Amino acid sequence: MRKLAAAMIALTIASPATAQDRATFTAGTATAARGQKVTGTIEVPAASDAALSIPVAVVHGTKPGKVLALVSGAHGTEYASIIALERLIKLLDPAEVSGTVIILPLVNVPSFERKIAHVNPVDGKSMNRFYPGKMDGTQTERASFLITKHVVEQCDHLIDLHGGDIDESLRPYSYWTRTVNEKQNAVSREMLLAFGLDHIIISTERPTDPAASRYLENTATTRGKPSITVEAGYAGTVDAEDVNALVNGCLSVMRYLKMLPGLPSFIEHPVWIEKVATVASEQTGVFYALVRRGTYVEQGMKVGYVTDYLGKPIFEARAPVAGVVLFIRAVPSMTKGETVANIGVAGRDPISTNRNQ
Repeated sequence: MRKLAAAMIALTIASPATAQDRATFTAGTATAARGQKVTGTIEVPAASDAALSIPVAVVHGTKPGKVLALVSGAHGTEYASIIALERLIKLLDPAEVSGTVIILPLVNVPSFERKIAHVNPVDGKSMNRFYPGKMDGTQTERASFLITKHVVEQCDHLIDLHGGDIDESLRPYSYWTRTVNEKQNAVSREMLLAFGLDHIIISTERPTDPAASRYLENTATTRGKPSITVEAGYAGTVDAEDVNALVNGCLSVMRYLKMLPGLPSFIEHPVWIEKVATVASEQTGVFYALVRRGTYVEQGMKVGYVTDYLGKPIFEARAPVAGVVLFIRAVPSMTKGETVANIGVAGRDPISTNRNQ
């Protein structure tokens, strides 16, 4: 009954208006006929700064179905997520797919090429903070606008993939944005459980205005498309366990959406994180971590400290709440005001359901 219930929830979101049945499907310069996998680019034209070519792949299945967007590399040194989507491009066989998959494995090409964390070095902006974008803005804003048009507005569901950046030792987790649309919430929740990461952050304070959506996943969510954000990877590494979690999670969600044959692998008892407390450094200096990602800490516990450049301790970082270390600073470099750690506080499943009935 649990599998039947999940299938019914998936069906409630589909309608003739959203289910794609086009003979060809185009995203950027990639146009795929039925049964084809085609690669191309989303071309961001030059304006106040340089042009940008964002790689895109379209897998147009042999049968009609949902349109799923998979996007990574908004932060170009979150390598595990980028490698995961490159692997998925190779793995997906259009002959086995019902529907269409749009894949953007690397949005922030300048960050990747220059090995600069968090921002697009062309304009100094995060490529996951300026949606839905605008064509008269900087490179990040123009790219966000075109991704909104070519990807978000064409998809039925979206997964935004991230991971620990070079300076973040991150344990895997995902985000669930709860909206006023309970049917949409139910589908996005099932997508998270099908994806399979065992810690889920409940996000209730994301923007609700589609014209000021800010984040990629939120851009889809505010347009009525069930969407999720997932994170696996840490400190710029490409760990096989993290890459496999992201690849297998996407495949499981595709099975949930009836885009691939087989059954999804639902996680039954995730930890729901209802609050995230940030520990910020009060000093600039050299950081020493005292806990690892995934450690459970008590309120007041010392999680790390900062010294001056001669080794004298000048700041103690302590947990403001009891909870799990979602990520901790992975490098010694520390500037005043930067995040030392994020602590997640567990709560209850916000949608109470009995999955054994």
